[in-house]
Amino acid sequence: MKYFYTFLLFLLVSINIQAQKLAIPIDTTIVTKHTTTIKGQNIPYTATIGFQPVWDKDGMPIASLNYTYYKRSNIASDTKRPLIISFNGGPGSASVWMHVAYTGPRILEIDNEGFPIQPYGVKSNPNSILDVADIVYVNPVNTGYSRMLPDKEGKMPGRDFFFGVNADIKYLATWINTFVTRNNRWRSPKYLIGESYGTVRVSGLALELQQAHWMFLNGVVLVSPTNIGLKREGPVEIANRLPYYAAAAWYHKALSQNLLNKDLEELLPEVEKYAINELLPALAKGAFLETTKRDEIIKKMSYYSGLSERTIKQHNLEVPKSYFWKDLLRDRDGLTIGRLDSRYKGLDIKEAGDTPDYNAELTAWLHAFTPAINYYLTQELKLKTDLPYNMFGDVYPWDRTENMTGENLRQAMAMNANLHTMIQSGYYDGATTYFNAKYTLWHLDPSGKMKDRLSFKGYRSGHMMYLRNEDLISSNQDLRDFILTSSKNIAKGSKY
Repeated sequence: MKYFYTFLLFLLVSINIQAQKLAIPIDTTIVTKHTTTIKGQNIPYTATIGFQPVWDKDGMPIASLNYTYYKRSNIASDTKRPLIISFNGGPGSASVWMHVAYTGPRILEIDNEGFPIQPYGVKSNPNSILDVADIVYVNPVNTGYSRMLPDKEGKMPGRDFFFGVNADIKYLATWINTFVTRNNRWRSPKYLIGESYGTVRVSGLALELQQAHWMFLNGVVLVSPTNIGLKREGPVEIANRLPYYAAAAWYHKALSQNLLNKDLEELLPEVEKYAINELLPALAKGAFLETTKRDEIIKKMSYYSGLSERTIKQHNLEVPKSYFWKDLLRDRDGLTIGRLDSRYKGLDIKEAGDTPDYNAELTAWLHAFTPAINYYLTQELKLKTDLPYNMFGDVYPWDRTENMTGENLRQAMAMNANLHTMIQSGYYDGATTYFNAKYTLWHLDPSGKMKDRLSFKGYRSGHMMYLRNEDLISSNQDLRDFILTSSKNIAKGSKY
């Protein structure tokens, strides 16, 4: 009898272990039907939440990518219907941010300035671009529900296949090819939109899709872009901080009254002009800048940034952004300001120090986004899984070498006369600042011959400028206008 109970216990433990093993869907779809109202128009659509494999060179699945695809269902033909392929950043970030806060048909329950409210949830997005384009939100490996897959022996594929600038671009281009083929979208105008590190991804994909898959795009949208491999170091990087400092200080009323009396979009061109024409040449002289000129520069930097002259002098004119976030309000209310969106405030254990204890804005966002996306995908889109949704997944170490993505985008545009690029940036973004984004735009095409296909839009918000309702409206409209502009001459062919 003792051996029987021992065997029974072993059997129960074995069954329990098997039951606990997480199943990763490899090639599945769940389709639901919906209706929404956008710009006063009734829009019926289908939402497909699915998993599509990534294969190795031998045709074996080595990863399963989770995606959500929205398709307007009362369109007779897809031939002229644009398809938007959307990525977020990190690297390691899921596609949640733009999905349920920017372009999708359902968005977060947040207040009009983007701050979390309870109860958590989602609501209709009357500004979604689904009226003019279909959208697919893609989660790269280890983000969202996407995962690597073991082989028959249980061995995982090499991480270098996925986790690096160029590896990421290569496998995602192949995945997009499969998605476009399966969904019969080869004839559709196609657009890529990426946010933050996602701008590196889509800039590289523009050329990879064109060169390796012969898939030509009509547009690339860079939301809060990184440097996409274009250099801006030394005096340029330091001078480029000042317009952002001015924007954040203006928002928190940390400037002199005569500057606060100006509208933000009146003030910023003034600061930009100073940064380029006065500050940059002065910084280039370094220690050999004349004393009187140095004192003049310190005074002006203080005037535009809200920092004290003493602070700027002590930092040799190079005040790090992390110190700015800690110091701007130190002597007023002892609070810090956010990195990705400097409208947000944080509370540190000590007022002293060189950098904030935490990112106030990211904490607030995770507050709202995490419960919303987990509820929305499982309850409204009917996905049933025990996989945890990775807001941020394990993708490190990430190989950042040979980042030529800015040059990749330039080359793709040069070879494709129908390809347009738009940058969208928030003035209060301290991580990927709006003036650095402008600088990237200026240097994306050194020839100056593609200026008519390059555009910039700024907003009174931060990294996720669409969280503020007024900017949600205008940024989606800017996307609509961009799609219209970039498709004007396609019937004439791609030619110079």
